[in-house]
Amino acid sequence: MHSFCCGSSVTINTSDMPPAPPPPSCNPPAKIHNSAAVSGASSARENGQDQCSGGSQNNISTDRNQNHHHSRELKINDIVGDGISGILHKWVNYGKGWRPRWFLLQDGVLSYYKIHGPDRIVVDQETEKRSRVIGEDSMRRISRQNSNHHSIHRRNGSTSSSPKSRKPVGEVHLKVSSIRENGSDDKRFCIFTGTKKLHLRAESREDRATWLEALKTVKDMFPRMSNSELMAPVDNLSVSTEKLRQRLSEEGLNEAAILESEQIMKNEFAALQNQLTVLKQKHWVLMDTLRNLEVQTEKVDLENTVVDESQRQFKEVGASSRSRQDKYSESASGSEDERVDAAEEDTDEEDNSFFDTRDFLSSSSFKSNESDFRTSSFSSDDDGLHASETEDGIDSATKSSGTNFPYVKRRKKLPDPVEKEKGVSLWSMIKDNIGKDLTKICLPVYFNEPISSLQKCFEDVEYSYLIDRAYEWGKKGDSLMRLLNVAAFAVSGYASTDGRNCKPFNPLLGETYEGDYPDKGLRFFSEKVSHHPMIVACHCEGTGWKFYGDSNLKSKFWGRSIQLDPVGTLTVEFDDGEVFQWNKVTTSIYNLILGKLYCDHYGNMRIQGNREYSCKLKFKEQSILDRNPHQVQGVVQDKSGKTVATLFGKWDESMHFVHGDYSSKGKGHESLSEAHLLWKKSKPPKFPTRYNLTRFAITLNELMPGLKDKLPPTDSRLRPDQRCLENGEYETANAEKLRLEQRQRQARTMQEQGWKPRWFAKEKGSDTYRYTGGYWEAKEQGNWESCPDIFGQLPPSDHISD
Repeated sequence: MHSFCCGSSVTINTSDMPPAPPPPSCNPPAKIHNSAAVSGASSARENGQDQCSGGSQNNISTDRNQNHHHSRELKINDIVGDGISGILHKWVNYGKGWRPRWFLLQDGVLSYYKIHGPDRIVVDQETEKRSRVIGEDSMRRISRQNSNHHSIHRRNGSTSSSPKSRKPVGEVHLKVSSIRENGSDDKRFCIFTGTKKLHLRAESREDRATWLEALKTVKDMFPRMSNSELMAPVDNLSVSTEKLRQRLSEEGLNEAAILESEQIMKNEFAALQNQLTVLKQKHWVLMDTLRNLEVQTEKVDLENTVVDESQRQFKEVGASSRSRQDKYSESASGSEDERVDAAEEDTDEEDNSFFDTRDFLSSSSFKSNESDFRTSSFSSDDDGLHASETEDGIDSATKSSGTNFPYVKRRKKLPDPVEKEKGVSLWSMIKDNIGKDLTKICLPVYFNEPISSLQKCFEDVEYSYLIDRAYEWGKKGDSLMRLLNVAAFAVSGYASTDGRNCKPFNPLLGETYEGDYPDKGLRFFSEKVSHHPMIVACHCEGTGWKFYGDSNLKSKFWGRSIQLDPVGTLTVEFDDGEVFQWNKVTTSIYNLILGKLYCDHYGNMRIQGNREYSCKLKFKEQSILDRNPHQVQGVVQDKSGKTVATLFGKWDESMHFVHGDYSSKGKGHESLSEAHLLWKKSKPPKFPTRYNLTRFAITLNELMPGLKDKLPPTDSRLRPDQRCLENGEYETANAEKLRLEQRQRQARTMQEQGWKPRWFAKEKGSDTYRYTGGYWEAKEQGNWESCPDIFGQLPPSDHISD
């Protein structure tokens, strides 16, 4: 017997049920298995099939070999019979909590009904005689209803009745749905339809396993067709007019009339073929949309982990709201009441429709056109970081730019943590910090990642090979390709933020960071030049170019989200005098309390050049139900305002371009065949970290042999709390972070008393900081006398009381 039949330990009393008809060509079974909560009829049928004669089994085997569709029917009948039914608790909303519903799985559709109130349905052995019933509660309800049914009939002197028609409260078509288990509660699971999410809870772990197996088995009965099958060419079809010609000749028609008749038939056939092609394309678009919606389930399903963690934190701090949660919970689990986002709250008045969207920038579109343009990336292999490019049409000199640098072996993983990380209550912090400047909030070290904001600036230059390539294009006199690569570089700086939910360390006043990467052909340097407002300035030198700028983040903490508005200009300056400048877009971090934590970048970015071309990029803001987020679109225009190229892509994946103006949606699919890849995100690290650092970010805080003695005492690599966090020494890291923040309180006084940054200075007539030089020369000489020990202990007289 199939393992499904072992999913419950409930037995139906068959004495009150009508006997099952004997299967053909075999005797009824002597006993009914009691390992599954199934009706007597379906159990007898199943056991009867198991005990049939060899001739019947041979017939079934022959039928399976002859008809694949029939074998699929046999399989689904073995698992779910004529249907699955039983009680599941469904999350409705905050006011109603978990409510029991009677669920029926039949013909690929999961329907559910109310069993309380005026709209309740009757559930007894008569209504469920052809279904397998799951759960002890379900069986008790059937037995109770059956007893009441018999007593009413005895009083009325009647033996039969017509059951009331049952109208479901809601329906779920498994063909377009996905099913997920809850990772923290062994009784819960959810079904996502693309537009809504049903949170369900079974009576026991065994019942959940039984339901899941049945649901997944039914879903597997619907085969999927690939895009290539759906879009197979149909223009090779032909129609013969020979019989028509013969029949018309028999009727005595002349040759002209026959030819005219043949032409009419061919025209009608061609029109029909065109209509079929259009329908096939619409079918493909619909299936592609459904698959994309199913992928989005992963995003929605990650809520459960955050929800359970949030409720655990409520328990630790003794939150009074726990009593309200217990009011609606019928399980002993501490995380029973699932907190569902308002956008996903489900009621019994459900709308089962959803709308199709055909986006210009869809991942499936890129995949379906892979043959039309090659992929390239600044990818990381096991030996280091190297740029790779396989795109055709680029000469070897330009293609090799950014790759012909010496190899430097760097680490590929963070040190293993010394201590086990402890949890921290987010709730106790939020209530006291709503509306405050994020840079003024003292957060525990658990909210940080082991790099500073100075090192975070260096991540903007991770794909520096794009600037190397832009330099080569400019030398060839192609200013358009130079700007396109600069635009891709401006977008690529956001790629490392995807999934980075921890906050970098706020640098101390005068803190610095150097990134000497000969394997990338560049040297980077940054310094914190102001405490209030917090401003970080950076300067980077590559082969034939410079990159510099300063950044002041205006941040607000709104309780459920953080908004970061960057202030400052970034500049790329080439040796031939061409300059490009741009400002960063707004960044927001959402779902700090409930839901999956994520960040989004949105707004307009204008890359202004001092010569022929400029670029406008739009970062699309992500909506709640956006199935294709992180989109970036833009155009390159000449001095007259004419669009000469169009860019499109995603800031966390890749950027492409086409020549000409393809910014209108109607030309989206036409442009894909002409698209060229500019940039693609690097591969994820071989050894992932809990901070979701990229391979490049993992190397930023590394102290390579001999480097510590050459660094100034202000370098971020020497910061003790950051180093302890990287090593997993969390208690020491927290203590050091508190000590350094107490020391930092004197930074405002230092700045008011005329403190000046060591390596940067304001340009005359502006508030922009520019590198004054001298750092790398001081490093060669080992002369750091002008750099204070900002991470050391303060003398007792300098301590500032709280």
